Amino acid sequence: MGNVLFLAHRMPYPPNKGDKVRSYHLLRHLQQHHRVFLGTFIDTHDDDEHLPALKELCPDLHVERINPKVSKYLSLTGLIRREALTIAFYRNAGMRSWVQRTQAKHGFQASLVFTSAMAQYAEPLLAQTPMVVDFVDVDSVKWRDYAPAHRWPISWIYQREANQLFSAEKAIARLARRSFFVTPGESALFRSLAPEASESVETLSNGVDAEYFSSKPDRLNPFLEEEKAIVFVGAMDYWPNVDGVKWFASTVMPQVRARWPRACFHIVGRNPSKEVLALASDSVRISGTVPDVRPYLQFASAVVVPLRVARGVQNKILEAMAMAQPVITVPACAEAIGASEEQGVLEASTPPAFLASLNALLENTDAAMALGRAARAHVCRRFRWADHMKGLDAYFPHTTGARA
Repeated sequence: MGNVLFLAHRMPYPPNKGDKVRSYHLLRHLQQHHRVFLGTFIDTHDDDEHLPALKELCPDLHVERINPKVSKYLSLTGLIRREALTIAFYRNAGMRSWVQRTQAKHGFQASLVFTSAMAQYAEPLLAQTPMVVDFVDVDSVKWRDYAPAHRWPISWIYQREANQLFSAEKAIARLARRSFFVTPGESALFRSLAPEASESVETLSNGVDAEYFSSKPDRLNPFLEEEKAIVFVGAMDYWPNVDGVKWFASTVMPQVRARWPRACFHIVGRNPSKEVLALASDSVRISGTVPDVRPYLQFASAVVVPLRVARGVQNKILEAMAMAQPVITVPACAEAIGASEEQGVLEASTPPAFLASLNALLENTDAAMALGRAARAHVCRRFRWADHMKGLDAYFPHTTGARA
């Protein structure tokens, strides 16, 4: 079996949020044929309880703990170094030392870097170890998109981060044996912005565990009887999610309630920010962390993903579709999924458009259920993790003695 270094900026377990879902499946796929040495960070005490399970999953594990508040302060050194704050945020002497020691002791046949911030630990090994990078999205463009929605000086910081991170992304892609992005659109965007690195770019799509995310008759309904539950699921300390639910609650829900007095917008997800908590009312309910999101998806009258700033494939959409729910979302998210209205993805970008789609689903439950079945069929056919992960295999050497 080959020795592979896998570097992830956030602990890839449990697979309960976007980046962790993807990094978890990358780890599991690599372990089918290789001995994987995983270096990762913990940035919350909530992850402590999951360390034993991750250690059992990947015995060759090294974890460094970072304090987000301290790391944000230290990342300001990037202003002096003229580098991306994201790179400085994840700079860690302990991680660098572990990579060097492990390379000297075991040797790596290849490295997989999950997001650009972790490339700083694999780059010193390039003379001996080819590097594959999973950028997922063009993160520099994300920061560029954030800037206009914030006031100075935050807008200036975000625009600076966009410029500095893009310079880093280009440099990393030129060094990488392969650079992966989550959708053909993201791949095409990076090729257009960095044509000098375009030959290394490839698409590696997300997937969904359709067996786990499936409806079960014995689940308990978390909603009130006769309630029209409109559901959004996502991490509620993530700014695009916060921005999206604030917009939906303030601009769409008043019109929905005028037509459907028993409608209620349920915001389901961990760590709701103060801005999210302030939305709570008789028409908006904040669930916070729940042990299982599947009942909320299964019994929803409608699922919405009103992200005004979004990049790549949204796992929250794939999971809702796997639960046989049609999803109302913005055109950018629908395009990334590659599904039409007949396949269970309804596009909307304005309050009237969201209202029209919600009315259609709430008025005709039989038609909504048919769209839900089509949605599940689409993701089961197009978004199998095993199919997508095969795209990695050409860039990691297979040797004899594959790991069970």
